[in-house]
Amino acid sequence: MASILAVDDSASMRQMVSFTLKSAGHQVTEATDGQHALDLARRQRFDLVISDVNMPKMDGITLIKQLRALDGYRLVPMLMLTTEAGSDKKAEGKAAGATGWIVKPFSPEQLLQTVKKVIG
Repeated sequence: MASILAVDDSASMRQMVSFTLKSAGHQVTEATDGQHALDLARRQRFDLVISDVNMPKMDGITLIKQLRALDGYRLVPMLMLTTEAGSDKKAEGKAAGATGWIVKPFSPEQLLQTVKKVIG
């Protein structure tokens, strides 16, 4: 299955995402903020990145911009998983290179369907 990087400053949200994805057979690495995720991504290649938008140190949109600048991440799917549902924020995410947008709260089924859609 896929190697997935889950990025969120909320421990409970990371646990929920990780549990859901692991139960579907994926390998999940957790990061506490955008900078932590970028450091991990520079050392290991992931098949998918799922990130919150609002985080300390580096927000999710900046993270996506930084990842898209790396050779190995130009085509990797990147999902935003956030409470931000406004069209302005979604447009900003899309311009940064986000593949999709999941609004919290979400169901585990919704997460798995979206992951399946973007990674096959």
